[in-house]
Amino acid sequence: MDSVKNIVIAGLGGQGVLTASDMLAEAAFRAGFDVKKSELHGMSQRGGSVSSDVRYGQRVWSPMVAMGEADVLLVLEETQIEINLPMLRAGGVLIGPEVIAPGALKNKKSLNVALLGAVSTVLDIPQEHWLAAIYDHLAEKLHRINEQAFALGRAAALEGAFTRH
Repeated sequence: MDSVKNIVIAGLGGQGVLTASDMLAEAAFRAGFDVKKSELHGMSQRGGSVSSDVRYGQRVWSPMVAMGEADVLLVLEETQIEINLPMLRAGGVLIGPEVIAPGALKNKKSLNVALLGAVSTVLDIPQEHWLAAIYDHLAEKLHRINEQAFALGRAAALEGAFTRH
């Protein structure tokens, strides 16, 4: 719990970037961490770039991840990888949409939750906190399909589907 973890989530408006960052922040909070979050909306309502920084640890002073300091860069849209790659620190983890095989999701709107499943394998937050955060942020009728998406992302990541930079 001593060091601060820095996560940047990026994508396009409508992909669930902000929902994913809310879920991540809540899961970290439930695990007992101090959490700070910031958002950059851009032209999010028109499919423009959206990003959100989440920082958690024993004590976090700022919500912003400094350039080159992200431990994890989670990108929901392939076109946003190169734009956001400078945020990732050397040795950091890049998790992009290619982690999830095309057609693997029962609902393509669950990509953000599937990629959170992948992220969950590299962060020190127990799985029950992730699931509780997902349930809190989504309607009950979406719980099962998103729980499956989360499990799919975890399985893909555990098979080594992401890269370290």
